[in-house]
Amino acid sequence: MIEIKKILFPCDLEESSSKILPYVLSVSQKYNSMIYLLHVIKELPLWGYYDIPYAMVTDLQNRTLEVSEKTIDKICEGQLKECQNLQKRITVGNPSNEILSTIESEKIDLVIMGTHGRKGFDHAIFGSVAEKVMKKSPVPVLIINTFKGK
Repeated sequence: MIEIKKILFPCDLEESSSKILPYVLSVSQKYNSMIYLLHVIKELPLWGYYDIPYAMVTDLQNRTLEVSEKTIDKICEGQLKECQNLQKRITVGNPSNEILSTIESEKIDLVIMGTHGRKGFDHAIFGSVAEKVMKKSPVPVLIINTFKGK
């Protein structure tokens, strides 16, 4: 029998992420699983972004961290209010690498994440975190396209 004790929910904190939560909660309740809510802030270059001085980049990253913490707290106080088995984490780095690292370090059993459903030029330029995770993950990944259907 399959046991899903740890579920990773990588969340980009966009409005569409709220459409994924019912799936995360449903699987978590069924298996009595711990939910790991992960948000990854993309790391900005250390030497300044284009012509922006290093101090401004550091300030921008610190403000991004503050906003991310407040947004995650709102999610936890709202849709995840009833969830007793929850850990939240914010990291800085490459999103797909941080997700894969968390899978390994926390011994995650299942990843449930969304996709933007980009195609063509957008996909070539921006890539797909979900696609990279799906291809390299040692555990099953449930991808939910929040931009299709209902």
